[in-house]
Amino acid sequence: MDNKEIVLSGIRATGNLHLGNYYGALSKFLRMQDDEKYDNLFFIADLHALTTNPDPDQLHANVKNIVTEYLAAGLDPEKSTIFVQSDVPEVSEMYLLLNMHVGIGELMRTASFKDKARKALGIKSDSEDIEHEIIGNETNKRVNAGLLTYPTLMAVDILIQKAHKVPVGKDQEQHLELTRRFARRFNSFYGVDYFPEPVNFDFGGKPVKVPGLDGSGKMGKSEGNCIYLIDEEKVLRKKVMRAMTDEGPKEMNSPVSLPVQNLFSLMELTSSHEVLQQFKDAYADCSIRYGDLKKQLAEDILKVTLPIRERIIELQNDDAYIARVLRQGAERARERASVTLREVRDIMGIRKFY
Repeated sequence: MDNKEIVLSGIRATGNLHLGNYYGALSKFLRMQDDEKYDNLFFIADLHALTTNPDPDQLHANVKNIVTEYLAAGLDPEKSTIFVQSDVPEVSEMYLLLNMHVGIGELMRTASFKDKARKALGIKSDSEDIEHEIIGNETNKRVNAGLLTYPTLMAVDILIQKAHKVPVGKDQEQHLELTRRFARRFNSFYGVDYFPEPVNFDFGGKPVKVPGLDGSGKMGKSEGNCIYLIDEEKVLRKKVMRAMTDEGPKEMNSPVSLPVQNLFSLMELTSSHEVLQQFKDAYADCSIRYGDLKKQLAEDILKVTLPIRERIIELQNDDAYIARVLRQGAERARERASVTLREVRDIMGIRKFY
């Protein structure tokens, strides 16, 4: 195991996983766990979820949902370490210690903090002076400190396991760069070569962007444009049939509009090349029927999601197995984390007198 590259990734416990999570993350996790050169750790980020979803009952349910969906999609606890973030208490202590080397200014300048702070306060302005907007806000709305220090917690998740590779999307690249900066700063401040600088995992090929059904951006829970892995057949078909399109091409070889291109992009992930080409040709010669396209797309998506859904339902009723997987994962994750924390405390001068 010592000769393997450590790969770590997590998903926030904010609801069920959708097709975007599957193609953007889970399908890659499955490839990684079958490659013997990697030591893989996949976690459910319940502490991160507290920044925006503090309801305790919902949080607990979300954690169970995600671990069952991890397993149903094919993650194997014998090949990968699967754990809940809060089951590794060393993370919380190191979060406090690393924050002593993180500047408030660099945290407040992160794009994700600005966006989420404005959303929390209901501010539509694109002003750069977010500090003034936060401090001067006189409503009952607030921006919690956890949202500000989100990049520190993400850095700790990575550094405490001494991960070499971290698969992240474009929206998390800035946070990964901060992790690299924090690692360099710690090493430089204490004159040690302790933390490796993690890099984004390169799977090769073009990045996967899974579009939503609303004709605009990517699939996301907050956008309400998702196909969930747990969706029953009738619900999924209805969602796809309601997907946004356009009036149809009026001239041969017309440029494809964004809503229709989104459906083609979903087909690229779920349908055969022949099926995709058939509908692209129909669009080009103005013979396309969107109803037929949507029916075919729903059929092809169901071939992916229905087996996963069946396994999810089976696992949801097996609390003993879920508990065993998470207990085993926590033990494995804590092995390395406890060593890292002990060594970090010593490097920082936090040593016992007894």
